[in-house]
Amino acid sequence: MHYCLDREIPFFYASSAATYGDTKVFREEREFEGPLNVYGYSKFLFDQYVRNILPEAKSPVCGFRYFNVYGPRENHKGSMASVAFHLNNQILKGENPKLFAGSEGFRRDFVYVGDVAAVNIWCWQNGISGIYNLGTGNAESFRAVADAVVKFHGKGEIETIPFPEHLKSRYQEYTQADLTKLRSTGYDKPFKTVAEGVAEYMAWLNRK
Repeated sequence: MHYCLDREIPFFYASSAATYGDTKVFREEREFEGPLNVYGYSKFLFDQYVRNILPEAKSPVCGFRYFNVYGPRENHKGSMASVAFHLNNQILKGENPKLFAGSEGFRRDFVYVGDVAAVNIWCWQNGISGIYNLGTGNAESFRAVADAVVKFHGKGEIETIPFPEHLKSRYQEYTQADLTKLRSTGYDKPFKTVAEGVAEYMAWLNRK
């Protein structure tokens, strides 16, 4: 970051919705931040550092708190790839798609990577600085993701598997980006719903 600041080069970086932890309000303000794990805490600490240097920055510094991003070219992420990616692979193997028990009650802000790229490009072109949520502003269930994958393939019965014990104290059951700050920059394009984004992603993954 300081290399960029010294040369007045725009610096864009990835923060995360994990900075919020177990809250129902996802707004870019200190009172709502309480990460549940080391990953989230590391993102939180860097965001705090950025907040301190922003008033003196002479070139754009922009951090995006990514929510549940999914879409093309994530296979390198392995187990950390999106649930849509894993459900697609399960169906291709002839298995039923599997969700953790309780997933119908877990709601996340799933945002399509094409929309994420569009926001990044727009903010770069417009010299935007600050820390911004990057989601759709709408929480949808993991079941909605699974339903969209099954609909594309035209087969598969959704099964439930036990929720891992080691995740229970570190798991965000609900996320929904507050987009007020992002919209205040002038960015006004709509975001894809889970049904729209997953359908596009499945077509890309299963292209011939």
